[in-house]
Amino acid sequence: MRLLAGLLTKFIRNGRLRLYDAVGGLHEFGSGEDGPTVTVRLHDRALERKLALNPELIAAEAYMDGTLTFEDGATVHQFLELFSVNRSGLASAGSQKLIRRLWRGVKRWQQANPLGVASRNVRHHYDLSTDLFRLFLDAGLNYSCAYYRDPETDTLEGAQEAKLVHIAAKLRLEPGMSVVEIGSGWGSLAIHLARTRGAKVTAINVSPEQLAISRRRVEEAGVGDRVTFLERDYREVEGRFDRVVSVGMMEHVGVGHFDDYFVKVRELMTDDGFAMIHAIGRMTPPGTTGPFIRKYIFPGGYVPALSEVFASLERVGLWADDTEILRLHYYYTIREWRRRFAANREAAAKLYDERFCRMWEFYLSAVELGFLHGSNMVFQLLLSRQRDAVPIVRDFIVDAERAMRGGEAPARKTA
Repeated sequence: MRLLAGLLTKFIRNGRLRLYDAVGGLHEFGSGEDGPTVTVRLHDRALERKLALNPELIAAEAYMDGTLTFEDGATVHQFLELFSVNRSGLASAGSQKLIRRLWRGVKRWQQANPLGVASRNVRHHYDLSTDLFRLFLDAGLNYSCAYYRDPETDTLEGAQEAKLVHIAAKLRLEPGMSVVEIGSGWGSLAIHLARTRGAKVTAINVSPEQLAISRRRVEEAGVGDRVTFLERDYREVEGRFDRVVSVGMMEHVGVGHFDDYFVKVRELMTDDGFAMIHAIGRMTPPGTTGPFIRKYIFPGGYVPALSEVFASLERVGLWADDTEILRLHYYYTIREWRRRFAANREAAAKLYDERFCRMWEFYLSAVELGFLHGSNMVFQLLLSRQRDAVPIVRDFIVDAERAMRGGEAPARKTA
């Protein structure tokens, strides 16, 4: 216990952790101020050493396995909130500095996504049952950051629709224009662009589960003649398009493949066309993917620093015409996902099992808090070959968005 106690003494500065060890001894850490009080019990003595060496992964696995439990009404979300408000203390510990140095040394290997491997990594997450995602997503199955104009009153459904409108406004589409979508999810954006803007969309994905649902949805929406879905890696797409759009895809590219990704974006756009890229980023310098997310949720995934993004754009020769940073929008989005998952937890357990539910509880809470207390945000870029492909003032985005909404107020929550 001495090794773990030493780490927790340095780590827990805000709030309080009450920890019962495997033989029943109680240890307390933290001031109790500026954070939650969480009571934890360890049921395996080996956890004391393992947690001291790799707390980010072992805490998650112990919770999933039931060898770390909570008492006095504490929840995994409160536990991760305690972790979140003390993240700087953990990073400053000597053992954690060493393990992070090791992670940085192998991150290109961890995030290597050559053809074949990239598809397998994506399917690890997105080929889960669509019924699972229906438990917490909006009806359109939008599994990316929504766009909240009023986080106190907007519904998730309204915010996701606002995101589609916001993206469409940036694309400046005219009927008949060709669009290629890199990473199409369950097809909501492709359907929206075809139905509301009259675009002809070629959408690519490597998840057979998502593609099967998407193809049914476009037929139901009556736009099957304007949307084509292809099971294909982004590096295998050919052709030239008026617009390129990619939402929530760059996070799966891997740090060693940013140039490949942006070279392909450049190749796919016409000379006077442009691209809209929407992805999670970090406001801190380049880092690594946390061990729990890397092992269980998004293998091969990496959230880029803006310095990595813009360095790649410089190397491949693309103009960055517009940059927008969405700071808290994903926090509000994932907070609603977490609440909906909790409300439908019993149904999720029937689809999978208790261990899976605990893994997803840990995942949703961790990423939500990463957008609240951590360095994560979302960026949207407009990119082009030519400097004048996009209007020289960004008023066109707001003007188009208002026109698309027709002056309607944002969707509101009902009592």
